[in-house]
Amino acid sequence: VVDEGYRNVIGKADFFMVNQEFPFSSRGEEAPDKQFTFRLAPERVSLFSEMGIDGVTLANNHALDFGREALMDSCETLDRAEIVHTGAGGNLEAARRPVIVEQKGKRIAVIGTTRVIPTADWAAGKQVPGMLAAYDMAILLEEIQKQRQENDFVVVYVHWGIEKEEKPQDYQRSMGRQMIDAGADLVIGAHPHVLQGIEYYKGKAIVYSLGNFVFGSSIPRTALLQTAWNEGKEPVLRLIPGTSAKGYTRMLTDEADRQEFFRYIENISEKVTFQTDGTVIPPGEEKAEE
Repeated sequence: VVDEGYRNVIGKADFFMVNQEFPFSSRGEEAPDKQFTFRLAPERVSLFSEMGIDGVTLANNHALDFGREALMDSCETLDRAEIVHTGAGGNLEAARRPVIVEQKGKRIAVIGTTRVIPTADWAAGKQVPGMLAAYDMAILLEEIQKQRQENDFVVVYVHWGIEKEEKPQDYQRSMGRQMIDAGADLVIGAHPHVLQGIEYYKGKAIVYSLGNFVFGSSIPRTALLQTAWNEGKEPVLRLIPGTSAKGYTRMLTDEADRQEFFRYIENISEKVTFQTDGTVIPPGEEKAEE
C-alpha cells in the first residue's frame, strides 16, 4: 500500500491519522442515487494496522455509504483494532468527540467534521447515528472552544471543497478562519482528491487539501503531512511528497521531482515557501541557510 520510505516515516511518528472514506462492514444497503459507494470487509482493518494508522476521521461523504448499521460496524471494528476515531458515531455527542493525542507531556485534540454530505440525514442527532456536519458551524465552533480550554493544541480535520479543484472555495477560506478564531491551531482539509494550497491566518496554518494518499486510481501528486508540536510555539509543518498508482503509494526520492513538487505547492498557496526538506516556511519568515 505504501513503500518503505513512507513506512519508515510513519513508523517514527508518535501518531499517524488519516481520513477513512468507507465503512468497515459487510452489512447495510447501498445509499440510493449515489455514483460511488465504498465498503470494506471488517477483517481488512489489518491493512490499517500494517500501515501504522493510529486514528481516523470518519466525517466525510462515504462513511454512511451503506447506512447507519455499516457506520456502527466501522466504529466497532476500529475499536477492536485499537484505532481511535472522530467525526462520526452513534449520536451527536459521539460524533463531535475528538481524538485526544497525548505525547511528550502535551495534549492535542483532533476534531473531525464535514461540510460535504449527500443528504441532511447523514448528520448525527441526539439519538441518531451520523457525523458532525458543519453546514451550520455553531456546534463545531463550540467544540473547538471547549477543546481549546482542555488541551494544549486543537486540530480540525475537515471534509470540504470541490473535487479536482486545486484552489479552495471562498467558503473554505471563511470556515478555516472561523475555526482558527474559535481556537484551532491547525486546520487540515480533505475531499477535493487533489492537493490544494496552504494559507496562514493569524500565524496558524490551513492546509486546504492533502489530496488522496492511497486510492484505487493513479495519483500524480500526493503528500504526507508531518507536524511537530513545539513548546509554546506554532507547530512546524513538513510535506513529504509522493505519487501513487494502482493503490501503491511511494515517496518521491529524485531531488528534481521533489523540488518541482514544492514549487507547485508554492504556486497554489498563499505566500508560503519550503525548505529543501519540505518544511513549510510561513509568510514573512526567512528560509534557513542550508
